[in-house]
Amino acid sequence: MATANPGSSYKTNPTNGTTPADIEKQLETIRNDVSALTRQMADLVSQTKDSTMAQVKSQVRSAKAQVDSAITGAQETGREAVDAFRDVADTFGDAIDDSLKRRPYATLAMVAGLGFLFGAAWRR
Repeated sequence: MATANPGSSYKTNPTNGTTPADIEKQLETIRNDVSALTRQMADLVSQTKDSTMAQVKSQVRSAKAQVDSAITGAQETGREAVDAFRDVADTFGDAIDDSLKRRPYATLAMVAGLGFLFGAAWRR
């Protein structure tokens, strides 16, 4: 069995010849490397965050432009529909006036029949 020399056991490692000072230097190097990696990772995360935010802002602007365009298109379509309805209503009103002047009894009979149909449908 090997006996340890108490005075020299902390100075060198018999298997690879390293001293506590060498180990401390290696630990300091590892600490510095980890610190540098941490800074690099923070920079990378910051760059990625900035890039991602720019992309998100761009997509939001694009979506807003599309929504604005759709709203404008819907407003124009709505105006066109209102105008078309007014034209139909005016034409229908003119047709009823003309019909009342030419055939008053036939027009009254037709209105009474439509009233009966609407009333029957309304009950159900």
